[in-house]
Amino acid sequence: MDDVSVGNFEGSQPNNGDVVCPNGGVSAVGDSHSPSTIAPPDATLGRHIARRLVEIGVRDVFTVPGDFNLTLLDHLIAEPSLNNIGCCNELNAGYAADGYARQRGVGACVVTFTVGGLSVINAIAGAYSENLPVICLVGGPNTNDYGTNRILHHTIGLPDFSQEFRCFQTVTCYQALINNLDDAHEQIDTAISTALKESKPVYVSISCNLAGIPHPAFSREPIPFSISPRLSNKLGTEAAVEAAATFLNKAVKPVMVGGPKLRAAKACEAFVELADASGYAIAVMPSGKGLVPEEHPRFIGTYWGAVSTAFCGEIVESADAYLFAGPIFNDYSSVGYSLLLKKEKAIIVQPDRVVIGNGHAFGCVLMKDFLRELAKKIKKNTTAHENYSRIYISQGCPLKSLLTDPLRVNIMFQHIQKMLSADTAVIAETGDSWFNCQKLRLPTGCGYVFDHHIINININAYSNEYILYLKNGLCRYEFQMQYGSIGWSVGATLGYAQSVPSKRVIACIGDGSFQVTAQDISTMLRCNQKSIIFLINNGGYTIEVEIHDGPYNVIKNWNYTGLVDAISNGESKCWTTKVFTEEDLINAIGKATGEMADCLCFIEVIVHKDDTSKELLEWGSRVASANGRPPNPQ
Repeated sequence: MDDVSVGNFEGSQPNNGDVVCPNGGVSAVGDSHSPSTIAPPDATLGRHIARRLVEIGVRDVFTVPGDFNLTLLDHLIAEPSLNNIGCCNELNAGYAADGYARQRGVGACVVTFTVGGLSVINAIAGAYSENLPVICLVGGPNTNDYGTNRILHHTIGLPDFSQEFRCFQTVTCYQALINNLDDAHEQIDTAISTALKESKPVYVSISCNLAGIPHPAFSREPIPFSISPRLSNKLGTEAAVEAAATFLNKAVKPVMVGGPKLRAAKACEAFVELADASGYAIAVMPSGKGLVPEEHPRFIGTYWGAVSTAFCGEIVESADAYLFAGPIFNDYSSVGYSLLLKKEKAIIVQPDRVVIGNGHAFGCVLMKDFLRELAKKIKKNTTAHENYSRIYISQGCPLKSLLTDPLRVNIMFQHIQKMLSADTAVIAETGDSWFNCQKLRLPTGCGYVFDHHIINININAYSNEYILYLKNGLCRYEFQMQYGSIGWSVGATLGYAQSVPSKRVIACIGDGSFQVTAQDISTMLRCNQKSIIFLINNGGYTIEVEIHDGPYNVIKNWNYTGLVDAISNGESKCWTTKVFTEEDLINAIGKATGEMADCLCFIEVIVHKDDTSKELLEWGSRVASANGRPPNPQ
């Protein structure tokens, strides 16, 4: 990622409609002069949006054209620093923006009104659940159609055009409806700055006849906006740190566990600082994998209750105190609500709140500030890690088989482990890949790294810097656990690979998931991406089979390599192969990382329909039990 500087973009205050100028005055965005007579021809709303996206670090925008957004797309692609990545459908465009935001820190997609918006909304909901700032731009109706009784195409046949807007209110942190130019500058800047500040998606609808009109507010040097940074309450932080230090320093064998909200809280580095100071054994929740360096000397693995990595669950659940930083406890991460944790032993640290045992809760305390201050007060205690070292036994190897025997999944992931390096990234699709990829050990440089790019956003014209983390490779392991949308990984692989071309993405995707979103292999090829996709073909929705089996979990088998070859059509750098044995796999990996390293490589791995990880079997049984609980008595 190139170094990014916002220049004079400064965000916005959602409750303040005035545009703050460097001299303290208010800009004349409501000027009554004809905009086109006093503004240069490239000072359009579309170009303004494009410049703002570039200023915050977006270099690629994922789009699907429709008649309501075509002019907007013209003006976006006129910006030299912004690339248009045309996707095959809106769902994948949203998934791609999700994957892009995971590495780049922010992503953007553009779709058309209602048919596009309601198609992309599933991906935007997933980004919301994962705390990812995605700017969702929708080309909307002509301004002259608002407030009339006209019925438009792409709607449900009512003169009320608000359905899409109301749907997005539930899955975005800010919504803007731009149908006049006078407040467009404010709304755009408010939307973008809110997305960055809240680390959530935003929705911006732009009337189709406005994107190309010049206006004085859209100059090459946009008027600065003001933004209030999130700050910890000083006294509250001190009280929370004092209470937490007292709580932890009394414990005999405390541990630390990192969760997925470390990313949104921008507290990964602070978590490691506390780990270094405390000497505690450290683990991650499954959806936090990659946010904590696995090369850390006291890293003990993934804490996932009954399906934790070897010996990790026992150490965490037997601790007499545990600090969870940014956890999400849902039915999936808790393995059907079966975690053996006790509230009175826990410190729960959320992005802006700390709860200690059964006692006090402290609000307005930012996670990164709390962890850093706690590191100064904590006493070193390595007991839990020493206990882990005493009981740990290296994992056994899979049963030996002939190289020509049918390939087993555990053998496959042994070979994928050997592929990982500082130059790779891993994306795991919902399904058994969750469990197999959790057991991959991320080498140095493949997980969390500390070198980061800083966006300087002036609080106002004269004050301090507001620091936004845009981590360079914030996390080189990604999966979508909270939302768990099957098919997410195809679009996410497209977006992630586009965001960091220096990394080669290794994606592990089940055949059922692939059938949902396969089309955007086409876009990967158009963008000359070099990912390696392992298509694990076991004939159905295996994760659903282990929760509740039925004929609906069996899918029609495709000739997957033939499909990708057809999409490539001899016009792209693409190599495909089918793998049946370990010998086939060794040869395929050798070719994909050797002579075909400059190609998108698609490796279809044929495995038995019942070949699953032991963790999926355990997890599926417990989730099924949770799903099948009878109604509580009335």
